[in-house]
Order: sequence, then structure tokens, then C-alpha cells
Amino acid sequence: MTTTFALLLRTARHECGLTLEELSEVSGVSVRALSDMERGKALGPQRRTVELIADALKLEGVRRAEFVALAKAGRARPERLTVAPGLCELPGSIGDFTGRTAELTWIAGLLDASDEPTDRLGAAVISGGAGVGKTTLVVRAAHRLRDRFPDGVYFLNALGMSRRPAASTDLLGLALRAIGVRDQQLPQAPAERAGRYRQLLRQRRVLVIVDDAAAESQVRPLLPGAGPSQLIVTSRRLLAGLEGVQRLHLDPMPAVDAKDLLGRILAERAGPPRADDLQQLVDLLGGLPLAVRIVGNRLTSRPGWSTADLVARLSAAERRLDQLNAGDLKMAAAFEMSYEQLPDLVRPLFRRASLVPGADFSAALLSVIGEVPVAVAEDRLDDLVDLGLLDAAEGGRYRFHDLVRLYASRCLQAEDPVNVVTDARRRMVAWLLDTLTTAGRSVQPGGVDTAVFGCADDAEAWIRAESEHWFQALGAAAVAGDHRAVVRAVNAVYAFYERWVHWPHWADVFTLALDSAVQLDDAALQAEFLNHLAYTHTLPWRMDGTAALDCAQRARALARQAGDLRQEAFALLYTAAALRVRPPRDPQAALGAIRQATDLFARVGDVGAHMESVLGCGVIAFDLGNTAAALADYQRALAITEDPGSRLTPFAVEAVLPHILGHTAQALGRLGRRDEAIPMMLRAVHLFERLQVVMGQAAWLRILGEELYGNDHAAEARASLSRAGELYETVGQHERAAYCRDRANAISTAGAEP
Repeated sequence: MTTTFALLLRTARHECGLTLEELSEVSGVSVRALSDMERGKALGPQRRTVELIADALKLEGVRRAEFVALAKAGRARPERLTVAPGLCELPGSIGDFTGRTAELTWIAGLLDASDEPTDRLGAAVISGGAGVGKTTLVVRAAHRLRDRFPDGVYFLNALGMSRRPAASTDLLGLALRAIGVRDQQLPQAPAERAGRYRQLLRQRRVLVIVDDAAAESQVRPLLPGAGPSQLIVTSRRLLAGLEGVQRLHLDPMPAVDAKDLLGRILAERAGPPRADDLQQLVDLLGGLPLAVRIVGNRLTSRPGWSTADLVARLSAAERRLDQLNAGDLKMAAAFEMSYEQLPDLVRPLFRRASLVPGADFSAALLSVIGEVPVAVAEDRLDDLVDLGLLDAAEGGRYRFHDLVRLYASRCLQAEDPVNVVTDARRRMVAWLLDTLTTAGRSVQPGGVDTAVFGCADDAEAWIRAESEHWFQALGAAAVAGDHRAVVRAVNAVYAFYERWVHWPHWADVFTLALDSAVQLDDAALQAEFLNHLAYTHTLPWRMDGTAALDCAQRARALARQAGDLRQEAFALLYTAAALRVRPPRDPQAALGAIRQATDLFARVGDVGAHMESVLGCGVIAFDLGNTAAALADYQRALAITEDPGSRLTPFAVEAVLPHILGHTAQALGRLGRRDEAIPMMLRAVHLFERLQVVMGQAAWLRILGEELYGNDHAAEARASLSRAGELYETVGQHERAAYCRDRANAISTAGAEP
């Protein structure tokens, strides 16, 4: 067993900066003997040997006397302890353990550190939710590393999720008996028992595992003091109050490891499962090892079932938890133990959180659903995070694991009256749409509502963060017949559309608003939302000229019916855009339509839309190969934005300027005026970046690299195209990203040719 003499020897050697080999050479004591002393295998070296080592380490005075005395104490061994065989024995490690390489490495590094003298507490907490595999991981690591703890590896079940967790004094008693203290020698006072425990751990190299801890107070007396022994605690709780411990939070397994684990469990089944079926199962289980184990055991114990059969059973969300049981392994029971640990005031918020449709959510939204102040909601959500029933997400938000959400939903159905659930859902929808309306208006010029959002940036951030929720809320309001709320919210958020144009659900948003406008029998509103839809169909990455033309023509008819010249002009604008791309393309007809739109916008006095239509005339002229005419139109549009008397708002100028600059730069490049074009295009890219309009930034970077830099400036061209590819990837435009990478490589290859 490791003694304090061994610790003092290691410490003194490190202070002298000597390796074992160097100390052996100076003292004349063999390397093996020195190594045995440092590891505690040589408990009481002879006095002459100790003096030789002390001379080599240049120990003097009190330090030398202490060194010699500790060696003598090791020889005396005043107390003989007999290890109790089988007590607190480590459970067996499963043979099909899979993955967790980084976590095992972390634990190994933690235990390796015990070989070096340090003031750091030799303790770690491994936390994580139900079924994530904390115990399995620690047991696996302990079996692999038990040779490093010759004086014992002890496993204590703290019963933290039971109704009566083990008392810390009982855990100390178990540990002391396992080490070899007889019952009649056990101190009765808790403080004395803890002191005796620390004393023995300081003299030995022991690994103590406390599994399923309930609270800090249960574990704190088992923290080791100085010495080579180590404590590892597993808990569903974070145990944030423990000071000086190392921490590892265990997340669900990556999908590839979960699939590998399931494949290993099913390896002995007749006929290997199809890879697609395995992947579907893993996707439904969310990487929880316990769920994977249950599914594997069910299939192994039922040879007549196919993997596809279980996929079908699990695919129905309302049945999934019922299917995740195999004998005494039950996924719902694992969640229930955590749920029962919650304070009574926290449970309703956990249940109602399952009403939130999106992947993550804020405390503000939960405060509305739970009818509590935001500060109270934050405290209760922290309780849920502490127990592993929620995960903390980026930006101070919270996230369910999919299976935990299903459990919370089941609890909601079982415990909350229907009218309570209905009212909570109605409050959530109303709050989301009211806040969306305010946020949309706040991003418009002069529209910041400081009572809700401090600035337009805060409003934009809310729209992005809560998009999954307010999008679902629009649908819920439409189903409930609250069509005016739908129309009001969509009209407000349209001001943000250009800044987040790559978001994939805009067409669905405008379709919902159109349906509500139909229900309200409002022709002008129908025309407006049909125009919005037409625009979405003309975007380059989702081009559908036929659908765009249909929407624009319907919008024009409804606008005429309503006598709305402005919406009629927009319909002509989008008709022109559709005719540019709809096979067979008809750029001449497109030019005629957009000129009509330009005239109508001038008549109604919409300067911003008039300027956009002038820009559109230039785009169509560019398509027709009339670059000089296109440049003239672009310059007219630019003059309008730069004219202080144009009455354009700064917001409108900010939104359209990078488009104008980019088109102008492209035309200048075609006319051979690259020296003028490149700085202008760089400015357009910068403005789009500042606006966080990823698609615009990527598009102009592509043209910058492909048309303006080209092979004449190969390095700059490659950089621009590579950056464009990176940006396209961030918004899921994989084909465009691949094209940019290929073009960058082509320029690289061309540049390498002699």
C-alpha cells in the first residue's frame, strides 16, 4: 500500500528535478527499488538505504528527520488490516462496450495524474441524464485501470434515485470495511469515520467509485484528502456545490457509435439486420445507450421479429416509450426516477415544456406556458438541468432529449386536465405571435419597441432563435381560426425576410398568410401574399418559374379587383422575374412587364419599389446581352439610393445597396473595367456580411472569384470561391458549395500549369 513516505520521496525527487535513473546513479540504490518505494510496494526500506537516498536528495534538518521517521513507520506497521473479500466489489464490464474513447481517455488521464504530487483533490464527478451510460463507462474504465490501484477498487451504490438514498456514514462504513477495518474498530461519529477514511486513503492507492449520488452532502465526506487515492462519483445531478473536483458531463452517444453498439448486440442473431433499419432505430433512440440496449435485447430475445418490425413500432411517437422495455429494463422507469426527485412546484413546468414544438426554447417562453415570472422559470429550469431532464443549450436556452420530451408529454396527459393544457397551448401561441409582430415591426425603420426589445438587433435575434416556435404558432392560430393574428404577424415579419432569405420555411409562412387572407375575404391581402410567394419562387436556389408566374398572375388579377395599384405593380415585377427563368424563357416579355411595373410604382409614389424595378430592368438587359444598357439602369438605381431627396429610408438603402453594387460591379467587369469593379464588389460582399445575408454574400463572392479575379489573380480568385463554398455549406446549399470548390480547384490547377 502507498505510504506518506512514498509521497515524500516522490515530492523530494521532483523538487530536485531528478529522474529515477538519475537518483539511482547518485544514491547507489537500484531503479527498481526506488520505483517500488515510490509506488508503495516497498513499505519499510532499511535505514542505510533511506540515508543514502536522503543524502542524494540533499535533505537536511527537520525534513530529513521526517523522511527517516516515515520510513521507519512503514517498517513498524502498527496496524494490520485485512481486506474484506468481495465487499464493494466492482461490477463486471459488458463485453460489447462501444465508443466513448474520448471519455475513457479523460478518465485515464485523471487517474494518471495521481502519480504526480499535487494539491489537487483526487476526485471527479461524471454527470448525465438517465440512460446515458455513466455507470457502464466508469466500470469499464475501472476494469481497464485497476492495476494502477493495487490496494483496491471499491464500488459503492449511493442509491441516489431511490426514495431513501444511502447515508454518507453508511457509505463510509462500507468503504472502511472493504479496506479492512473491523466492525469493532469503526468510529461511530460521522466526522471521526470520515477522518479515518481519509487517513487510510492517504496511506494507500485506492479507487473509490460512488455510483448514483443524490446530493453533495452525501458525497462530500467521501472526498479523499492528499494522497494517491482517487474518488469517481456518478450522478444524474451536476453536484455543482462540490469544490475542487474534476468534471465530465456525459452526453448521448454519437449516432455512429450507437449504431455500432446495436450491431454488436445483434451480432449473434440469425441473419444480419439491414444497415438502413439499424440507422432508423438509432435515429429514433437519440443515442441513449440504455435505449439501444433495450432495443437490442428485445430483438435478440425475439428471433421471429425483424428489425423493420421494431422500427414500425417505435415510429409512432405515442407508442415509443411503451416499446422501450425489455424485462426489468424500462426507459420510462429510468426517467420516472428523475421525475420523482423534482420538487412539486417544478413538475408542472417540466410537463408543460413538452408543449413547445421546437428543438430548444427560452425561459421567457416557459414562463408564459407555466404562468410564472421569468426569474422563477429560470430557477425551475435549472432544477431540470441539474437532474438531467433538460440540457442547457447555447444562448441561455434549454433542450429536451426526444425521449425525455415524450415522457414529459405522457406525464402531461396523465396529470394535467384537458382545459389546463388547452389554455397553456393557447397562451403560448398568442404570446409567440404577439412577440413576432412586435419583433417584425422593431426591425423596420423607427420601429424599435424598447418595452420588449432594446434594439433592432435584439428583435432580429429573437426572430431567428424562435423561428421553429412562431412558425408552428402560425399554423396553430390558422387552425384555430385566428386569421387576423396570422396576417398581422406575417405582415410584420416580412420586413426581416430579405435579411434571412435562405430560411427554408418562408413559402409555408406566406401560404398560411394567404389562406388566412382568403378566409378574411380580403383581395388586397391575397394579392400581397401571392406576390410574396411569387418572390420566393424566383430565388436562384429554389427557382420555379412556372409557380412564380402563376402566383404573380393571380396576384395581379386580385390587385385589380381590389384597386390596389401597388400590389399590381409588384405582380408585374414578379411576372418579369418569372419570365426571365421560366422555360421557355422570354426576356423581351419580361422587359415589357418590368417597365410597366416601373411606371406604376412611379405613379403610386413608392420610391423604394420604383428603384428596385429600375434595378430589375438592368438585370433583364444584362440577360439580353446589352451590358451598357444594364449598367445605365444600375447607375440610375444607385443614384436614387444616394439622393438625399429620394425619401428612401436608411433601412431601405441598407437592404438594397449591396444588390445594386454587386450588379454594377458585374457589369463593369463584363465591360473590361475590372479595376473599378473589384473594389465595388468587395464593398457589396462586406455590406451583405454586415447584414448577415449569407446567400447574397456567397453569390457575390462567387462572381468576384469567377468573373472579376479569374486566372489573372489566381490566389484571390481561389480564396473568394473557397469562401463562397463555405458560406453555401452553412445554409445547406451543397451543390452550389461543391461548384465553388470545383471552380477554385480548377483555378488552382490552371495556375500551376507552366
